[in-house]
Amino acid sequence: MTISEILSPVDVPPVVQSLFDHDRAVNHDGHKRPLLSIQVTELKDGVFIGCSMNHVVVDGTSYWHFWKIWSEIHRANGKQLLVSRLPNHKRWFPDGYGPAIPLPFTHPNEFVSRYEVGQLRERIFHFSPESIARLKAKANKESNNNSISSFQSLSALVWRSIVRANCLPGDQITNCRFAANNRQRLDPPLPPEYVGNCVTALTTTTTAGELLGHNLGWAASLLHQSVVNHSDKTVHKFIIGWLQSPFVYQPGKMFEPYSVMMGSSPRFDMYGNEFGLGKAVAVRSGYANKYVGKVTAYPGYEGGGSVDLEICLPPKSMSALESDEEFMSAATTQYNTTMDTKEGIPRGT
Repeated sequence: MTISEILSPVDVPPVVQSLFDHDRAVNHDGHKRPLLSIQVTELKDGVFIGCSMNHVVVDGTSYWHFWKIWSEIHRANGKQLLVSRLPNHKRWFPDGYGPAIPLPFTHPNEFVSRYEVGQLRERIFHFSPESIARLKAKANKESNNNSISSFQSLSALVWRSIVRANCLPGDQITNCRFAANNRQRLDPPLPPEYVGNCVTALTTTTTAGELLGHNLGWAASLLHQSVVNHSDKTVHKFIIGWLQSPFVYQPGKMFEPYSVMMGSSPRFDMYGNEFGLGKAVAVRSGYANKYVGKVTAYPGYEGGGSVDLEICLPPKSMSALESDEEFMSAATTQYNTTMDTKEGIPRGT
């Protein structure tokens, strides 16, 4: 297999899933399987590094911090090591709780479920810095605002486009969720280097009719307000509510096919880590946390604020998205064909 056979197809090929050691695993499997697994697959013209990490242990922020430290250790090459940001392992709990948290279950069958999502197409769409700047300017102008961010503008476009592609009835409730990092939202804040799972699925809700009946700026302003409202008080309310009535996340039951989940972040430094093989040429993810409407955000290969989005949809909906004029006028689907793949590595997550 070559790098081109992984990156060239229109859709992410299913073989990518087999390049991760923990394919089809769930968090509870961490009782018997490693919490961290690295699978290295030698390709004809490169290397694929597939990293699987139990989500109970870390979130995306900690995950990419781990990669950065590992890269710095490698580049030290036995010389004096100066880690730029040491990990912080001091556990955080709300006052009066922890460290042991009893769960209201007697058997794993009560909270562990495995699911098959059915037929999904996974496709990478690229958004250049110029395209994202236009989206941001449009969203702020249409909402008479100047504080809507680039990612909120891009997410509003994706939300509207996916709802339209799914042909939802006007009265159907639809949500757009962000994987929100809570470290800096707590008061006092946790350090950015805090190792753990400190993330919330921040949710914005409306109906399909309202979402498509208004413009991009209206949708972006809804998302912006949800982010503004996600404060220390909101985070504590959610966490204490969970501690009082614990439940276990089960993606197959939690996420309905009428909404969008924006996962990961283009702010994560995915291309700045180096292990003697040259800069990674692309980032791909495995089977975990994939369902209708799941969108995974990566920084674009060329940097500069560019973004790659991996979108998961049923075949019919994906075809509709590919024909959506508003969406495709902002997205491109061609990769940088001048990158030197002989010294690069597709990197997994």
